[in-house]
Amino acid sequence: MRTLVVLALLATSVQARSIDGTFESTLTRKVTLPYRVFLPAGYDSARAAWPLILFLHGSGERGDDLSFVARNGPPRVALERDLPFIVVAPQLAAGQTWSADALEALLDRVVPAYRVDTTRVYLTGLSMGAYGAYELAIASPRRFAALLCVSGAGNPVEVCRLAGVPTWIVHGAKDDVIPAEWGHVMAKRLEACKGDVRWTLDPDAGHDAWSKVYEDPATYEWFLEHRLQESR
Repeated sequence: MRTLVVLALLATSVQARSIDGTFESTLTRKVTLPYRVFLPAGYDSARAAWPLILFLHGSGERGDDLSFVARNGPPRVALERDLPFIVVAPQLAAGQTWSADALEALLDRVVPAYRVDTTRVYLTGLSMGAYGAYELAIASPRRFAALLCVSGAGNPVEVCRLAGVPTWIVHGAKDDVIPAEWGHVMAKRLEACKGDVRWTLDPDAGHDAWSKVYEDPATYEWFLEHRLQESR
């Protein structure tokens, strides 16, 4: 009987303790992001500030050869004819994906190094690069005067953060890699948030809806129609 009483006392005396605490630390990570800058023909002779386009390539341009960034988009056009923009084209290593914080750090480095009109910084990407462009613009919507996403998609839950950013979304109706409906969902969601959004569905294009868009001079005129306002 005594043994049972002792065991009962031991059982009732063992109780869990809770300890509250707060952890605070600063975490840093090293990022390496090679990039190529394309300067307009008049950059050296004119002392004016220039608009800048940050271009994010697709999955096929990853690697360690920087010439790959000029396979498509504004870098390719800049090699074929003069564009009145500074074009910045970073490159991911094989297997990497775009990271908003790395791209923000890149802009923090590049913009002060060149004569950039900070009210006219534009962002665009194709395919995987469109996903990266959405992520970056959502993270820093006050940084960009306009956004162009081609053949890609993003997070529709967070896209309302872009309501103040003029956004053009382009997709090919025959896209068998990233369905056009995914891009349309982003456009519809942004429109519901009273965003300044333009949706273009190319009925003849597949996944490569970007060649026609980036080669069209009207695309660059569209960029230049937009400038950051202090109230944004």
